[in-house]
Amino acid sequence: MPVPTHIFDPPFNIIRCSHAVLDVVDLGKSRAFYENTVGLHVEDADDQAVYLRGSEEHQHHSLVLRKAPVAACSRLGFKVGNDGDLDKAAAFFSENGITYAFVDQPFQGRTLQFTDPAGFQLELYATMEKRPHLLRRYDLYKGCHPQRLDHFNVFAAEVQDTVDFYARLGFRLTEYGEEDGPNGRIAAAWMHRKGNVHDFAITNGKGPRLHHFAYWTPTAMNILHLCDVMASSGYLKNIERGPGRHGISNAFFLYVRDPDGHRLELYTSDYFTGDHDHEPLRWSLKDPRRQTLWGAPAPRSWFEEGSPFSGQKVREPAFVADVTIAD
Repeated sequence: MPVPTHIFDPPFNIIRCSHAVLDVVDLGKSRAFYENTVGLHVEDADDQAVYLRGSEEHQHHSLVLRKAPVAACSRLGFKVGNDGDLDKAAAFFSENGITYAFVDQPFQGRTLQFTDPAGFQLELYATMEKRPHLLRRYDLYKGCHPQRLDHFNVFAAEVQDTVDFYARLGFRLTEYGEEDGPNGRIAAAWMHRKGNVHDFAITNGKGPRLHHFAYWTPTAMNILHLCDVMASSGYLKNIERGPGRHGISNAFFLYVRDPDGHRLELYTSDYFTGDHDHEPLRWSLKDPRRQTLWGAPAPRSWFEEGSPFSGQKVREPAFVADVTIAD
């Protein structure tokens, strides 16, 4: 499958990934997990929603938990360069037959919500209420000291079409997993806007679903510490994968599941990709270092389980990738 051409003058300017909005069944239990175990900071809360952020973030929130009857991913948010980019985005969506609407969202400026051609429900904004960052408030640190939201990873039923769409929006490919042979298909792609490995990763599978969202931690030791915290606070079974190091992105990682089953990655140690001529790195699906540099394959749940987008029908993937799965 073709690797997309990088576009440096997209129709509107997405700066970076910004926030995830998750539907959760037990708001109190979910808040306790993210606040006390993981270590995010609560900025505002009521009986319907909780707004959290990392210690480095000036923005009001990077995670919103909403009380709902069924667990799902409601929206993924991206920040654009300025308010005019929202109008440019609306014009692009109108020209391309993409459903969109301007909405009012708490603590955010004008917000544009849309559903992309693959069924992912996203929102764009230019301004959000500011809060003093807590980077030097070590007295408030809990859990693994998460500092900032880093990326989203989604299951897409049509990987190539999804990659091509986001390439049109200026997302640049950094690494990808591909079948071997002359007709090899791309099974996963890592794409960025902010100059590291990814803001948005696209993985072959039943979709549209959220695979995971990730927070950056200061060091690998913070991630190891979270393992101890979870093991001693009743969340041992919520550790799904890791700690370990990916070949892809070079990231030191841990994947955990929250009380509703949403997957969260704690992440550190990737690299700079901001140069305009940065070349994407290809990985064979048969290379065991791709999943984990140390050789351990991912569990079956990694390939099969994810959070559906509320209101979106999940489709079977266009093809089934031949990947190594742990026994």
